[in-house]
Amino acid sequence: MCGIAGIVGRRDEQIDAAEVRRMCQTIVHRGPDDEGIYAKGPVGLGMRRLSIIDLSGGRQPIHNEDSSIWVVFNGEIYNFPELRKELEARGHSFYTHTDTEVIVHLYEEMGANCVQKLRGMFAIALFDERRHSLLLARDRLGKKPLHYALNEGRLFFGSEIKAILEVAPELAKINPEAMLQFFNFAYIADPNTAFQGISKLPPAHILEYSGGRTRITKYWDLPEYGTNNPGSEEECLEELEQRLAEAVRIRLISDVPLGALLSGGVDSSVVVALMARASNRPVKTFSIGFTKQDFNEAEYARAVAQKFGTEHCEFIVEPKVEETLDKLTAMLEEPFGDSSMVPTYYVSRTARRHVTVALSGDGGDELFAGYDRYLVHLSRQKYEFVPEWLGQYFRKYVYPRMRPSARGRRLAFNLSLPGGERYLDSLSYLPVRDRERGLFSEDFVRLTNHGSDPLELYRRYFDEAPASDRLSRLLYVDTKTYLTADVLAKVDRMSMATSLEVRCPILDHVFVEWITQLSSRWKLRMGTRKYILRKLAERLGIPGVDRPKQGFAMPLKHWWRGELNHMLEILLEPKTLQRGYFDQQAVKGLVEEHLSGRRNHPTAIWLLLIFELWHRNFLAPRNRNEEIPLGPASVGGTHAEERGLRFPS
Repeated sequence: MCGIAGIVGRRDEQIDAAEVRRMCQTIVHRGPDDEGIYAKGPVGLGMRRLSIIDLSGGRQPIHNEDSSIWVVFNGEIYNFPELRKELEARGHSFYTHTDTEVIVHLYEEMGANCVQKLRGMFAIALFDERRHSLLLARDRLGKKPLHYALNEGRLFFGSEIKAILEVAPELAKINPEAMLQFFNFAYIADPNTAFQGISKLPPAHILEYSGGRTRITKYWDLPEYGTNNPGSEEECLEELEQRLAEAVRIRLISDVPLGALLSGGVDSSVVVALMARASNRPVKTFSIGFTKQDFNEAEYARAVAQKFGTEHCEFIVEPKVEETLDKLTAMLEEPFGDSSMVPTYYVSRTARRHVTVALSGDGGDELFAGYDRYLVHLSRQKYEFVPEWLGQYFRKYVYPRMRPSARGRRLAFNLSLPGGERYLDSLSYLPVRDRERGLFSEDFVRLTNHGSDPLELYRRYFDEAPASDRLSRLLYVDTKTYLTADVLAKVDRMSMATSLEVRCPILDHVFVEWITQLSSRWKLRMGTRKYILRKLAERLGIPGVDRPKQGFAMPLKHWWRGELNHMLEILLEPKTLQRGYFDQQAVKGLVEEHLSGRRNHPTAIWLLLIFELWHRNFLAPRNRNEEIPLGPASVGGTHAEERGLRFPS
């Protein structure tokens, strides 16, 4: 596991190794064990290494026999032993025992198509000296991040945006379209980033760069949903258990201590049960808990640990998170509104004190239909008889005249929408252009009206989903957006902040393909979410399978009115209110309404707070002046340019 970064310049340029080293220094947390730099002519590749396999001999960059192909790589290739044998049989010579070296020889055989053979998680940067071309590749589900930017004849890439900004600070120009996505969904979806000139390489895509031109190609997609319907429940369970057990087993390869993140939910508990069966020693498990019992799953994690005889470690999160939020928002290059990032960071930090690698249960909700919102959406299909013209009339003329505090206001808006739009609205927190536009300033709304609709990407996934039933379409949308840009981004950033590698066996792409093709009736049946996975959990003897889902969120609704209410003062400070994004009176009213107990706004308050802390802790240190208002004078004018961040006109 590593962090990677690099530059490909113009043909007559000489890349300075010191420049690449500066990029790598920004991501030391991703690889504290070692550093490797390759700089020759117009190319510089760099990496920071977290040693997992071949501890003494696996230093990157790795090259082929004649040193004409060089690669830096972040991730793990679980089928590398088999691939190595095939390549050695074809005459290739290896000088390390790492999975990384397989990539260069596969490339010699197959070119860019080599990624089709890789089973695992990866972000790859490979330079071919003979063709003077760079290949960037990202794994199928997006477990490992990869960012890139083209600027003045150079291509920059990095595991994190901060590596690119270190050598190209002029790219720190806020992307209003990305801000729309953040306020809508609490994250920024691929390929957008918070900065206009920097993009994320989407999952399952490769980028080829040669002669100053880029070509981006998709190499994989989810298969058609619902084409496999086993003849019996026993048959389905047998194959599910066998396939998931294999995905777990191949992720136990490690030359360093290994454990598991255990929430006590079905997904992580199944992974731990299968780990315990495959291990010849007790599994080390790690969990977190809260003092507020309606958010606390620690007792369920303890029960699972006891059942499978694990060495269990637990950390109780107290509502003293100011210092942690300052640290995390300074580290994150984008505003990120999933509050479960904090407990994820704590459980990763706890695990890192004992192990270097941990398995997790991420992906189960998106593959097996585990979220309540699927049930809610399907139950609302009965309202689709409402004529579209009537819904439009309500949203245009009636909804704006309803009091913001009116009960049922948001539900009525949602029910007035057509089917697919209704689901997308249910995913949205603070949609700037529609339901919550009153929270935002007129200037910001006017600015964002010139950009593309943040829902358009989601509509396209919904319409193009390889599925005939509604539930499968929803699963496809969430796998392409929420899973990648929220769940996996959170796990990667928080675990890497503590130098912990996290592996997700449920998201093994071979297993994912099989689950995707499984009929929907095995995923959601008679109101039971994750039906067949729950049956497997029962079969494995996991306690508490039928308990209600709690999730991995913090008890914000309690903390904002209690121990953390002093943090709300940040939202009312002049510095915050004068940034230009929000209507000042609307923000004050939101905070007052929550503190008084008249309404609950824990998520909205969290998003506003995270956004402000990101401005202060990540953006401000990169600009000469922290005050970056958004208003008529700053939109495309010199007022903003003097402050280092420019908003497009």
